[in-house]
Amino acid sequence: MTRDEEHGEDGARAGRRSRALKAAGITLAAALAVGVGTAGWAYWRLDDNIKSVDIDNALGDDRPARAVVAPAPSASPPPTEAMNVLVLGSDSRSGEENQELGGGDSTGARSDTAMVVHVDAGRTTATVVSIPRDTLVTRPSCPRSGGGSTSVAYGAMFNTAYSIGGPVCAVKTVESITGVRMDHYVEVDFSGFAKLVDALGGVTVTTDEDIDDDDSHLHLKAGVHHLNGARALALARTRHGIGDGSDLGRIGLQQKLVKALLAQIASTDLLTSPGRLYGVADAITGSLTTDTGLDSLSELTELGRSLKGLRSDHVRTVTMPVVTAPSDPNRVVAREPAAGALWKSLR
Repeated sequence: MTRDEEHGEDGARAGRRSRALKAAGITLAAALAVGVGTAGWAYWRLDDNIKSVDIDNALGDDRPARAVVAPAPSASPPPTEAMNVLVLGSDSRSGEENQELGGGDSTGARSDTAMVVHVDAGRTTATVVSIPRDTLVTRPSCPRSGGGSTSVAYGAMFNTAYSIGGPVCAVKTVESITGVRMDHYVEVDFSGFAKLVDALGGVTVTTDEDIDDDDSHLHLKAGVHHLNGARALALARTRHGIGDGSDLGRIGLQQKLVKALLAQIASTDLLTSPGRLYGVADAITGSLTTDTGLDSLSELTELGRSLKGLRSDHVRTVTMPVVTAPSDPNRVVAREPAAGALWKSLR
């Protein structure tokens, strides 16, 4: 017997609400914050939190084509276009809060986490592809915000695209190596991620091996752990204390952490706690940088609604196939033809 059958109509409603929160994840939690504000200042505060970059205008038309959706039969609901979102975790090096959380004492930032989130037409299934930051790529020429452009760089580390040209160059580099059009861009910084975890009351994760990493200041025995924001961030940054110390081990932890966060959001009754809901939404929107197509609460709300049919068990997490780079044992390159086939499946 299912849980909904055991608990009747009330249980069914709770189950549907849980699945909706899992499906929309962090974006939907932010969108739901509209309900906090019978007072206009709450809406204004959250809306004003979001920073944005006009990526479409900066890149122009020299980009991969958008996904084309075939018309549905007349008896079927109209299809929703497939959607690709580049999600970056920014290793910010500036600001007191970010430095306290491990950002260091230098200026600038790096994209330590990069995921391409592909949602299929109809918005009922999704694939999340992690790109190792140590991947060597051909970094294309990117427009600079102050005019001019960067030079093409061969055999450059993937994450240098963000450090040299910001979100615009990160998007252009991903599109260049994948042939996949990025419809949206979302970036979350160090301090914002930690604040989100704290606003949710922490996150519970299970580690499969002991973690002993002096660089991220994280020391955990294998097992179940409930982590606050700072320790969850340390887990997301850990690489030297697990496996072979490569970025691939860290990606596995990040994917585990994302799933744990979605489970935490689903199990936290945000709808009946306006104070906690506002705290979560404030933490999210205060840490976000998006493209101009997602830089308002109304646009985030619409995105959240479009994802309400997406269940967590229909989300697949994978890592771009790679092999050790011939030129450097500490770097990787895309493994072909597997990587190309993966990206082709998302176009």
